[in-house]
Amino acid sequence: MPTFVYMTRCDGCGHCVDICPSDIMHIDKTNRRAYNIEPNMCWECYSCVKACPQNAIDARGYADFAPLGHSVRVLREPEKGTISWKLIFRDGREKNFESPIRTTPWGSIKSAEEYAAPSKEALKSQELAHEPDALNIEKLPALTPDQLKQGVI
Repeated sequence: MPTFVYMTRCDGCGHCVDICPSDIMHIDKTNRRAYNIEPNMCWECYSCVKACPQNAIDARGYADFAPLGHSVRVLREPEKGTISWKLIFRDGREKNFESPIRTTPWGSIKSAEEYAAPSKEALKSQELAHEPDALNIEKLPALTPDQLKQGVI
């Protein structure tokens, strides 16, 4: 089950719309409430769930996180810098998890505008922008062309 919005909790702030990587969270023009326009396209990345200040969005838990027939409630607490997950199993048992909202200090990650434009050589490279520097390694591990030509044993 993809994300869904509790309409009684949603205040139409649009944080979920701004953060959704699939661009499938929208604000209903009549009710001014968020909704998922294409549930089948939901990545279930939990970005909207974490961004919602009203705790109005729920999503399915992954199989390694919660078994079938469960309920997952999320509580975002920016003042504490945490996000809490409460699982309620079919038999009524509860399990709680708490994680930091961020793993790096606020403002510690440079924005894209702060990096220099890539060189022509970098545009031809297989590396992503700012790799390996941003990963704090000297060089990315890679196979050489002659290693790629070897057959499967």
